[in-house]
Amino acid sequence: MELQDVEDAQSLVGLFLRRADERPDRPFLTAKTGGKWASISYGEAARQACLLAQKLVDLGLNPGDRVILVSENRPEWVIADLAIMAAGCITTPAYTTNTEGDHCHILDDSGARAVFVSNERLAKPLFPAMLRAGHAEHVIAMDTIPSAQSGSFDICQWKDAIAGDSIAARAAVDRRAAAVTRDDLACIIYTSGTSGSPRGVMLHHGAILHNCLAAGEILAGEFGWGEERFLSFLPMSHALEHTAGVYLPVGLGADIWFAEGLDKLSTNLAEAQPTFMIVVPRLFELLRDKIIKAVEKKGGAAGFLLGKAIALGERQIAGRRSLGDLPTGWMLNLTLRPKIRKQFGGRIKALVSGGAPLNPEVGGFFQAMGLVMLQGYGQTETAPVVACNYPSAGIRLNTVGPPLRGVEVKIAEDGEILVRGECVMKGYWNNPEATRAVLPEDWLHTGDIGHFDEGGRIAITDRKKDIIVNDKGDNIAPQKLEGMLTLQPEIAQAMVSGDKRPYMVALIVPDAEWQKQWARDHACGADSGPLSDLPEFQKAIKAAVDRTNQELSVIEKIRKFTIADEAFTVENGRMTPTMKIRRPQIRAAYQDRIDALY
Repeated sequence: MELQDVEDAQSLVGLFLRRADERPDRPFLTAKTGGKWASISYGEAARQACLLAQKLVDLGLNPGDRVILVSENRPEWVIADLAIMAAGCITTPAYTTNTEGDHCHILDDSGARAVFVSNERLAKPLFPAMLRAGHAEHVIAMDTIPSAQSGSFDICQWKDAIAGDSIAARAAVDRRAAAVTRDDLACIIYTSGTSGSPRGVMLHHGAILHNCLAAGEILAGEFGWGEERFLSFLPMSHALEHTAGVYLPVGLGADIWFAEGLDKLSTNLAEAQPTFMIVVPRLFELLRDKIIKAVEKKGGAAGFLLGKAIALGERQIAGRRSLGDLPTGWMLNLTLRPKIRKQFGGRIKALVSGGAPLNPEVGGFFQAMGLVMLQGYGQTETAPVVACNYPSAGIRLNTVGPPLRGVEVKIAEDGEILVRGECVMKGYWNNPEATRAVLPEDWLHTGDIGHFDEGGRIAITDRKKDIIVNDKGDNIAPQKLEGMLTLQPEIAQAMVSGDKRPYMVALIVPDAEWQKQWARDHACGADSGPLSDLPEFQKAIKAAVDRTNQELSVIEKIRKFTIADEAFTVENGRMTPTMKIRRPQIRAAYQDRIDALY
């Protein structure tokens, strides 16, 4: 596909309107309505976006004003984002899991004057924050929200905001868009943050357009381009989904289908039949576990084939080839692989993993199942993609691939990865000190530690600030150990510790399904007390830790562990919305128990 217009585009809105003019009747945004899939065309989305932009202007918003966007993934999210930029304003997305305090911080820091919100449930923590902040004057509600809740700000319903003269609204948008350059701000995305208050990352149009072009060249060049479809699952407030799940499809003229949630993902995959899907590693871990359990339950030939596939994946990760790999591949192509591909809709060209490190064993599993796994690397501060694995560069699942075209990467003396290019942010909103800390010169200091392999691919070893230095001065990467622990069927989540200590310890969250089965097998009722207190239960968890230790060096081995009282979740503040553990919050809750392990 020709991508010259993506390279030449000056704004995201300009690129979208061009696509809408080229293919006005082509489906663009598809979601379940009343139990049935319904699509909004490129042309209709453009009409609504222009009218919403005019509404923002009529409300008195000025170029450069910030507008908060709080919504689950749905067509209106994309249209609102386009409308905000089409009005000359700056989109400021917020996670649907935000508390009132989270909203207060973003409202205060951004100085937003208006808000898009999807429904009454999400308005409950948002509206009190708006009253406390005081400067947000207008709300546009996607679903009906009673005006009695509004307080000191006005509420406009979506259906009313998209009524009017669409021709005049489009002409006004065209005039504003003509004055926008790639250097102008498109959005401020607040990092979810594993510690401290979220910081507003200022991303300009050129940063996101650069990502779309470079990623689009990879997808089109590696897999060809036809009637492509993306299944949207990762929150659109996340930089990866915002760029690669919204504007990459726009650049390539694809359509976007919206998953209904994790519980319906399998059904949605079969119905939507996507060609690409972008997901965080934790979901791939859950899908892997689900597939393995389903196949193992069948037993017999299916179990035998699964074992062959897993062994093949392990050899691929290690870079070892066997004489039996070719016939094994043929056998899997005729048996197990078509069934697995069918579970992903049957048309999938590639699964894209990003947002956090992917355990190579998880990636190897999907590769062995005949699914192409592209692991990307980046940060919100780089709009977000810096590098990506792809077939012609030689996929190595212990790396994140070579840098994208137009992205410069170098390794500092202490191993930190530095990035330069158009994709790098303008800085942190209202935070010059933090900006200077990560952008002291032209190079973005990512805080990640890594190196280049012999093929020019980037290998990430850990976060600079997360590296554990034991009492002997040895450096240990906790993410590697945690990833290996959670591959055990008994363990759902883990956090390891050992900084300035003689050995490594772990805080473990048992897998819920495994735990229920264990309780049934051992006739443990409600009067048995907490399972974590039972010696036999602890012995079962220890067996999982021991299996992990067999693959670790002496300094990495987990010598002791304790069991957490509950899972790490977004709701209890121990996970970010993109499924990364918040170490400081977890330590604060369990420090005494961790200290007792020494």
